[in-house]
Amino acid sequence: MPDEDQHLLVMKGAPERILDRCTSILLNGEIVDMPADSEQRVKFEAAYLELGGMGERVLGFCHSFLDAKEYPKGYAFDNENVNFPLEGLTFVGLMAMIDPPRANVPEAVAKCKSAGIKVIMVTGDHPITAAAIAKNVGIISDGSNTVDDIAKDMGIPVEEVDPSKVNAAVFTDPN
Repeated sequence: MPDEDQHLLVMKGAPERILDRCTSILLNGEIVDMPADSEQRVKFEAAYLELGGMGERVLGFCHSFLDAKEYPKGYAFDNENVNFPLEGLTFVGLMAMIDPPRANVPEAVAKCKSAGIKVIMVTGDHPITAAAIAKNVGIISDGSNTVDDIAKDMGIPVEEVDPSKVNAAVFTDPN
């Protein structure tokens, strides 16, 4: 626990990005080292991929108690020219939430498709979450192939996929 003179740095974001910034984990109230190849890291990666695959939005959380001598009360934190640690943090956990599409989206997608309109989804979600949502609303149907599907099946980078083979378009950029 921090003393009353310490600042608490808290960060949330895409689970894989949060995990990359952490070297320890909070387990049962204790901060424990978490090497890059640790079992906890593997379990959390599996958990967020499973939750994302169900269409849930997943966030990772971490924190750090800052040294009171280096970051005293009144310290001028600067988000533009970052003057505080962004690495070596402590992983705290994951949170998953359901943020369902509006009820009329599947019907609108079906109408567009029946009119010959190619429906494209652009999102900032993790690719696994995006694919699950696209399936739920009918953008991706059985037999549809996204760029990610084709790349995975062929064992090639996404950039090398022949666009003519793609019949379901879901673009993600979680940055």
